[in-house]
Amino acid sequence: MPTSEKKPHKLTPVWRALVEVGFIIFLFYSNLLMGDFTHRNAQGKGLVAAVLDIFTVTNFIVAIICALIGYVVFEFLRKQL
Repeated sequence: MPTSEKKPHKLTPVWRALVEVGFIIFLFYSNLLMGDFTHRNAQGKGLVAAVLDIFTVTNFIVAIICALIGYVVFEFLRKQL
């Protein structure tokens, strides 16, 4: 009976970049949400107000720029180490 060994599947560089940039964006928004929710909750407003406040075009542009910078830095460090 032949055995078929599966090789571990590597993500292509494009998919890996998208996953890493997406994760950095997720961390950016979760940090923003925690800070804004804490601030809004002190004013008596809830989670919905905080979510509506953080999802803006400006925050999205900042998140994309920071994620791309973070990806470049991590790739540089990954290749150096």
